[in-house]
Amino acid sequence: MAMTYAWLWTLLAFVLTWMVFHLIKMKKAATGDLEAEAEARRDGATDVIIVGAGVAGASLAYALAKDGRRVHVIERDLKEPQRFMGELMQAGGRFMLAQLGLEDCLEDIDAQEAKSLAIYKDGKHATLPFPDDKSFPHEPVGRLLRNGRLVQRLRQKAASLSNVQLEEGTVKSLIEEEGVVKGVTYKNSAGEEITAFAPLTVVCDGCYSNLRRSLVDNTEEVLSYMVGYVTKNSRLEDPHSLHLIFSKPLVCVIYQITSDEVRCVAEVPADSIPSISNGEMSTFLKKSMAPQIPETGNLREIFLKGIEEGLPEIKSTATKSMSSRLCDKRGVIVLGDAFNMRHPIIASGMMVALSDICILRNLLKPLPNLSNTKKVSDLVKSFYIIRKPMSATVNTLASIFSQVLVATTDEAREGMRQGCFNYLARGDFKTRGLMTILGGMNPHPLTLVLHLVAITLTSMGHLLSPFPSPRRFWHSLRILAWALQMLGAHLVDEGFKEMLIPTNAAAYRRNYIATTTV
Repeated sequence: MAMTYAWLWTLLAFVLTWMVFHLIKMKKAATGDLEAEAEARRDGATDVIIVGAGVAGASLAYALAKDGRRVHVIERDLKEPQRFMGELMQAGGRFMLAQLGLEDCLEDIDAQEAKSLAIYKDGKHATLPFPDDKSFPHEPVGRLLRNGRLVQRLRQKAASLSNVQLEEGTVKSLIEEEGVVKGVTYKNSAGEEITAFAPLTVVCDGCYSNLRRSLVDNTEEVLSYMVGYVTKNSRLEDPHSLHLIFSKPLVCVIYQITSDEVRCVAEVPADSIPSISNGEMSTFLKKSMAPQIPETGNLREIFLKGIEEGLPEIKSTATKSMSSRLCDKRGVIVLGDAFNMRHPIIASGMMVALSDICILRNLLKPLPNLSNTKKVSDLVKSFYIIRKPMSATVNTLASIFSQVLVATTDEAREGMRQGCFNYLARGDFKTRGLMTILGGMNPHPLTLVLHLVAITLTSMGHLLSPFPSPRRFWHSLRILAWALQMLGAHLVDEGFKEMLIPTNAAAYRRNYIATTTV
């Protein structure tokens, strides 16, 4: 019996000794990891790699660097971008810039105040000001601007921080191990192939992103083309409005982008775009579109002046739509147009991207480091839900608005187009409510749904007046069916819960709009 107890005590002593030794070893390993991480940070190791330095990439770099992160930004071309999309910063976008400490980037670029939307159809017009919403803690005025100038100011502001490395280079691929992105491989401006590593990589390299395809199962849809040019040495009689013409087959937009430059844009069907190189586009704009531009407020004069004076540099760009899809790989986040696109008719892409950055920054801020990829992945999943009030509202409005404004011989659809104009032109509290949504001052999907229902009823009423008939009644039912089809598609895509439950929008507004500037 004594021998048995001796063996048991010996075995217990061995087990306890092994456990103590193992715990000490684990503690040393953990301490070693922390010391290694601290040493890496002292040696200038990167916390975040950002691919792309457009509005989204440069803004994110500044925000994360202000929180103490070491950021490496890799941009394909650091020269000033020459593009004509992203030329309206809505009031909601300005507020997000202020939250990030970046609103001063709208200064000294000759940006123009955007105070209203002016709409024109069949000789009638109305001006819809962005209302002064007392619940919106910022000036309800947007900015019309040269996108490239804004991008350069944002890059300069980010690069002014000592913990931001802004480098020109082309990212070739992501470095991935067992479903975790560890960094990128890129070619620098000298043509050298380099690998860069960081716990977190953010892909925001725009609508033509090559990296997106390796991260999310999503494809973009080309909806149409926007064709635009600048009329120089000109000023609109109403330079503070975005002028939207309900032209045929698609819309025209005219707006002041600097004190003496006016942007003229015409939307063209994707399957019938005239050639720019052989002059067909100039002829199309002059003979087909110019006669539809109102002479009111020198709009037609400026539209024609830009074409006739020395053949301006006409550019075209595809309008694309792409739903947001969550990336299931760790160590990487996709943002901006690489993540989510919608028709640019309501000019809110930059606002959505800046909203995403505010949310992401707030989620990551409490983390002492980003090496815990599971924790970061969980935060990204919550980011996908938190962003919905803004993104779902903008995506739905842009998609339905762009479809409704297409001119057609279909009596029901043309009735919807006229009903949309009538609803906007009312100028009553309903119009003001829709304008707060358009300006990003009240991103509320359920409120938008109610407005879309009201527009549908207005359109049905237009078709049924002055006297209902079987034909008119049939077309009014077709309007209802079409509206339900468009709305239903977005309810499925964005999520019924996210679109219809008001608590999500209330939480977003409480956390990201009803706050003071930091």
